[in-house]
Amino acid sequence: MSWSHLIALFDLLDDPAVRGAAVAEHLASLGASPDSIEVEVVDGPGGTTDFVRVTIPGSEGKRAGGTAPTLGVLGRLGGLGARPEQIGFVSDGDGALASLTVAAKLIAMRARGEHLPGDVIVATHVDPDAPTQPHDPVPFMSSAVDQETSNRHEVLDEMDAILSIDTTKGNRVCNHKGIAITPTIVDGWIVRVSETLLDVASRTTGRPPAVMPITMQDITPYGNGLFHVNSIVQPATATAVPVVGLAIVTETAVAGSATGATDLHDVEAAVRFAIETAKDFGRGVARFADADEVARLQELYGSMAGLRTVGAAAAAV
Repeated sequence: MSWSHLIALFDLLDDPAVRGAAVAEHLASLGASPDSIEVEVVDGPGGTTDFVRVTIPGSEGKRAGGTAPTLGVLGRLGGLGARPEQIGFVSDGDGALASLTVAAKLIAMRARGEHLPGDVIVATHVDPDAPTQPHDPVPFMSSAVDQETSNRHEVLDEMDAILSIDTTKGNRVCNHKGIAITPTIVDGWIVRVSETLLDVASRTTGRPPAVMPITMQDITPYGNGLFHVNSIVQPATATAVPVVGLAIVTETAVAGSATGATDLHDVEAAVRFAIETAKDFGRGVARFADADEVARLQELYGSMAGLRTVGAAAAAV
């Protein structure tokens, strides 16, 4: 179980003065080597944020000279807080909280001698005072930096698949409380929901798995003027490897800028799902996509990689 790590990180992140250095210090205290943690302070049009990236090496991972695949676990968000507009931790911060708890638990496991087969790279950003922006049906959190910048700091070439964790409560299309997964996105294609990840969802929640619907608009980059449910699958615009969104969801529409909306039970479920996915992916049990089926789609209908760009009309503006 990850409760002790989750509570410790929630207390750490629910602080108007928190920065990436404090997160790095916390992870190092659990046993992470200093060279496995990177913190980059980045200035953007909406302020400053700290990108935090930590690698948990696997027993058969690439960093040890092995061949086990590498999983990226990304915590997507605008910010941990919307200060001074809001007081305290906002709903939007759940993605960072969940991903950093995944890192903390895996680091603690490794310190005890329990290694996963593949490397796991966890990346997110820490910003206690991000701006907000209008959105229907409820306001969004904005971010100090744009999605392209986030992808540049979080999506790495060595990742063989990506699990993107994001608060996805501000909608009316997934009326479920807890966690839900999206269909897999591969190089502009939305393909079938992974059966093996549905298995992980069933065993970690004890309930039938929930699926978060996404659209063609959602897998295009921000900035093209199209509606996006949120940023959960924006990493798919920066890579051709399979990406699955892990959504923390609610039965009613809850604003990302709302405080008092973080349910630690739901966040902990997301943490366990991500850890179990990392275990199964590294040992070849879980597959995000059927490579043969993706190849057949591309053979029959051509590339959809153009959806990873802002589009010809937007690029000409």
